Amino acid sequence: MNRVLCAGGSVLAAWALLIAQPAPESAVIALKQRAAAAVSQISGVVEVPGLDEQVEVLRDRWGVPHIYAKTTHDLFFAQGYVAAQDRLWQLDLWRRNAQGTLSEIVGPSGVKRDTFARLLRYRGDMAAEWASYGSDARRIIESFIEGINSQVTYVNANPEKLPIEFQLIGARPEPWTPEVVIGRMAGYVMTRNARSEVQRARLARRVGVGRVAEFQVVDPPVAIEIPDGLNLEDITDAILDIASDASELVRFPDTLPKVASAAPGFGFEQPVRRLSVGLVLEAAGAPGAAAAAGDAEAMDNWFEDAWRHGSNNWVLSGKLTATGRPILANDPHRILALPSLRYSVHLVGPGWNVIGAGEPALPGVAAGHNDRIAFGFTIVGIDQQDLYVEQLDPLRAGHYLYKGMSEPMRIERETIRVRGEAVPRVIELRFTRHGPVLHVDSARRRAYALRWVGMEPGTAGYLRSLALNQARTWPEFLEAARGWLVPSENLVYADVDGNIGWVAAGMAPIRPGWSGLLPVPGHEGKYEWAGFLRLEDLPQSFNPPSGIIATANHNILPPGYDKALGYEWSAPYRFRRIMDVLSAGAGQPAPGHTVADSERLQHDALSVVARDVCNALRTARAARHLASEPGREGLPPVRARAVEMLAAWDHVVSRNSAAAALYELWFSRLATAAARALVPAADQPLAGSSMSTSRLLAALARAATDPSVQDVLLGPSLDQAWQDAVARMGPDPREWAWGRIHRASWAHPLASSGPLRSVLNLPDVPRGGDGTTPFATGSGARQTSGASFREVVDLADWDRSTTINVPGISGQPGSPFYGNLLNLWADERHHPMLFSRQAVEAHTAARLWLMPAR
Repeated sequence: MNRVLCAGGSVLAAWALLIAQPAPESAVIALKQRAAAAVSQISGVVEVPGLDEQVEVLRDRWGVPHIYAKTTHDLFFAQGYVAAQDRLWQLDLWRRNAQGTLSEIVGPSGVKRDTFARLLRYRGDMAAEWASYGSDARRIIESFIEGINSQVTYVNANPEKLPIEFQLIGARPEPWTPEVVIGRMAGYVMTRNARSEVQRARLARRVGVGRVAEFQVVDPPVAIEIPDGLNLEDITDAILDIASDASELVRFPDTLPKVASAAPGFGFEQPVRRLSVGLVLEAAGAPGAAAAAGDAEAMDNWFEDAWRHGSNNWVLSGKLTATGRPILANDPHRILALPSLRYSVHLVGPGWNVIGAGEPALPGVAAGHNDRIAFGFTIVGIDQQDLYVEQLDPLRAGHYLYKGMSEPMRIERETIRVRGEAVPRVIELRFTRHGPVLHVDSARRRAYALRWVGMEPGTAGYLRSLALNQARTWPEFLEAARGWLVPSENLVYADVDGNIGWVAAGMAPIRPGWSGLLPVPGHEGKYEWAGFLRLEDLPQSFNPPSGIIATANHNILPPGYDKALGYEWSAPYRFRRIMDVLSAGAGQPAPGHTVADSERLQHDALSVVARDVCNALRTARAARHLASEPGREGLPPVRARAVEMLAAWDHVVSRNSAAAALYELWFSRLATAAARALVPAADQPLAGSSMSTSRLLAALARAATDPSVQDVLLGPSLDQAWQDAVARMGPDPREWAWGRIHRASWAHPLASSGPLRSVLNLPDVPRGGDGTTPFATGSGARQTSGASFREVVDLADWDRSTTINVPGISGQPGSPFYGNLLNLWADERHHPMLFSRQAVEAHTAARLWLMPAR
């Protein structure tokens, strides 16, 4: 029987007060001891109720668990159990996010998010839902959650073994059900095209529909038309307010909570801070995801390039590799957090031998290899959402109009328990035939419904990975990809027979006669989906003559492709650089590629944008040297030094580069100066403070002949950047380095005091790269997202494959595998991705036997 977590309310409250004091050594020692006592047992023998037979778990010296089981049930039971040993706190937040119960631990700030999660809950045919993930998927999922629940039961019965986060906030983990695994909240954040529709409609209201494409580029170009019956005045930011908190972050108390002994898990106050759950699987910050209150900021798609996806993959045929066998590389990007947002594991059982990484809350792996094929992914920009503007029936409350008839909204009433509130809140969830109602505007008599792919069976994010894991040939891989619906991904493939392939997999709605670029009226029934594209209709390739397949969230539509997938993609700069390297810059395949070469390319920090900008700077300098106008021959001393430094730079945004630091501090100022000088005055209110990179590069291409562009390039923005560099790094440029100001930090969200920071946090590390390089680390002072997981798979010898998963496999402070991979990752290195039993045994750090309970 589970015990209610509290460890004695008064004892825990006293301990909380102790560690909230200013950092006495005794408090740090006490906290370390409590954290160490909670670390899961990873060696020896453990009796586990529910197992059929014994299971062996070998953790290699990098912390990756290799699970060897004799039955499929035990294999996935053990995966759930081991994941819960390492990540129970993270898993419990995932469960709450999926079920809409975060308010129980975070208080009133979670109500909106919980309401949205419940709106998104799958309500369709459950038989179709389970079947869509594979014939044995439900059985696997049930085994997986049995394993999680076994650990939940154990720690609740032994409170000293609760992960330290539960002890800090006075909460407890609760059992899982299969419905947690198929939750839709995680999928929503990967399909946020509805946000772009709202922005685009607001832009059309400002500048007219004919000019929308000038400001918010659609690719491929398509005429933007206002749908019949749509009033642009009806489209406001309020429509998506309920979805504004849907992200990979949970709002959490900023201060150490008080523990209420009478009601464990309830009673502490705000303010709040953000705590990562690991829910954005790869697409954090999709184009247009951050709508702003002001009109100029809300049009940020014009001035913001979609670098924030950041993921890369490529696969090379054997004719281009040193071994004559394919190499597959993948570095999917997402938010960086403690613990890592992916979980590495090796699963060996009847019909299973697969290694890689996936979500800790899901069985199987999403990227990796089995004994025949390798696979990886990057987000592809399929439009999987639409907003419907419903007309409310003026004569009947709770009804809306459809094709001249009045239809009742379906209404569900639920209760939400809120921490700190004695009485649960009652909420009403409304639905039309088009989907969940996100907002009701009674004054305009409008309701706004979300039609999205998550309403369809089989759309729990990444769960179709189970089918990919068992594919052994290209036809089997394609069949698995047929059921891959959410998120839409560039799935790449290689096999031991030397074949390589790619398919842009995902649920792609068919919109006959309309584009999905703007919200549509729902009352006439003119704007309905007409099914979905077949796998055969999606872009794909098998054994291309070039021997190279690569994707980087860019526009992957082949020339002449006539199907509408979507119109929003990441900028092409990372893809351009990847192809330059893979083809040796000559447009021709470069033979002799090795695993080490792919590792280097994953960390490649040459920016093609920086190269274009600095070439324009050199051109402007040369043009000014030839100018005869008085006063235009020279530059102020500081500016001249800045030009010389940037002109001599090799465009590699390395962490040790002084020029890279100056460039990064200059680039945003250059874009601002360009917007002010080059954007027409009438468009200045929309321009805000910057210019998009693509428009900036187009303007800088005129550097040889356009004095206004020369003024921008050689202007005061260089002085400002230099002064900023001096302020941040001192007056001597020899002491400057991009990594001094561009860092990845590892602060645990509960580390709100000195002792907590000492025990929970990991050190920050310097970073190279920026948002335009394959080594995509963003361009601000802090790297907030990136490749938490990387893999390079050698089809000639699985044991020569390499990987990394930062900062460590375990999420338990005090575990040897909590932050052990951070230094490797910071030094831009991988570790072996061990596959053969012999290799695993040679590097085993801990051996755990899970035995059926007697």
